Amino acid sequence: MLIEENKPLAPFTTFGIGGPARWFVEAASEEEIAEAAAWAAERGVPLFVLGGGSNLLVSDSGFDGLVLRVALHGISEQVATTPSGQTIYQAAAGEDWDPFVERTTQAGSAGIECLVGIPGTVGGTPVQNVGAYGQEVASAIEQVRAFDLQSHSFVEFAAAECGFAYRRSRFNSEDRGRYIVTRVDYRLTPGGAPTVRYADLQRALAESGEPNLAEVAAVVRRVRQAKGMLLVDGDPDCRSAGSFFKNPVVSEEQLRQIAAVSAKEPPRFPAGTGAENLGWVKVPAAWLIEQAGFSKGYTLGAAAISSRHTLALVNLGAASAAEVLALAEQINAAVEARFGLRLEMEPVLVGF
Repeated sequence: MLIEENKPLAPFTTFGIGGPARWFVEAASEEEIAEAAAWAAERGVPLFVLGGGSNLLVSDSGFDGLVLRVALHGISEQVATTPSGQTIYQAAAGEDWDPFVERTTQAGSAGIECLVGIPGTVGGTPVQNVGAYGQEVASAIEQVRAFDLQSHSFVEFAAAECGFAYRRSRFNSEDRGRYIVTRVDYRLTPGGAPTVRYADLQRALAESGEPNLAEVAAVVRRVRQAKGMLLVDGDPDCRSAGSFFKNPVVSEEQLRQIAAVSAKEPPRFPAGTGAENLGWVKVPAAWLIEQAGFSKGYTLGAAAISSRHTLALVNLGAASAAEVLALAEQINAAVEARFGLRLEMEPVLVGF
């Protein structure tokens, strides 16, 4: 196991921002993950687990501890022992997410086709309960395997044990920092119909008749690229962490208050399918930001709002983490002053 010192972290992030890691190691096996965790524990140094770097903002001073980059690879398939004959895909945590979705889509396995084009790795998907365009990984995950930093052993969680909710799981809430995901098993449906619930997809596919999985995935890619949410070399709108704020979930009463303040009916989406979501709705954070006076392309130093999507903050080339957070706070203060809502940031903050 090779441990490097003062390793720059900015190149490992889609933001391209951040100082160095005091120590850095890349783990290509579960044994190396356990070894790295033991190394940090013996020395009493903080440990941060790095995946694809697509959902984090690293401080300008870096991280004064050990950064463990998960580099486990491998994908296997097996037919589940159920009457429907679903396929279980076991994917190592270090696998790039987008190629994995493309592989399952091309194989005709339905369940994650609307999540194509999202940067990052497989291991990050259950942590954030990654979702987009009417799908969440929670509906496809069968099991999550992880290393427990408290017991120093490997454990496995069924989907029902993961505490999934909107952009939430046990791994980023009550058990934040306790587990290192090493493998995720997805239960997908061969020959299944694609999910076309999202309004943007419905409009784009209005004349497509009965679209197949590949067609839906292709449309998702086009929509994401139009919003600057697809990583494309040379595109300045891609130096970001994707959506910077979560869409707030509000009560019907709060929704009426928002409508009264803005003198127009805000867009709304279901908060979720469970009984606990009755009486709650999701409001687009981008709409709230625009109503608070911010527009695409707004800049603060070298940090800016994307020129194509109000929900993404971007690095214009030499932005500091401090500038990004200052812009985020400026936006949040305006939304709170107008609507009484405090937006929650999506990216993980490292080294602050």
